Amino acid sequence: QVQVEESGGGLVQAGGSLRLSCTASGHTFPSYNMGWFRQAPGKEREFVAAISWHLGRTLYADSVKGRFTISRDNSKNSVYLQMDSLTAEDTAVYYCAADPLGVDLSPLSHHYPNWGQGTQVTASS
Repeated sequence: QVQVEESGGGLVQAGGSLRLSCTASGHTFPSYNMGWFRQAPGKEREFVAAISWHLGRTLYADSVKGRFTISRDNSKNSVYLQMDSLTAEDTAVYYCAADPLGVDLSPLSHHYPNWGQGTQVTASS
């Protein structure tokens, strides 16, 4: 079982920045595809960004493209989400997810069997 844990959430003013971190267990972390998702109150969970194990290819939701950056450090079993120019619409619980099979980079939540508990991000307007 892959353990996933997020950190770095908090309260920030609109226009500000936050950096989320995520660690995943397992000596085969370099072969995991990793994703970030978010869920706002009263809304369904939605895809934010993903990064592949191979070549570090990235995928972003249109709503965050150009503002958020996903990256990974395999030596630390970690993936990061740098969030800039935050707006109130970015307020949500952010979840990190791991796909240990690492077949195709996907925006679909059911392709990620391992999830963290989530971290709250609040951007005040």
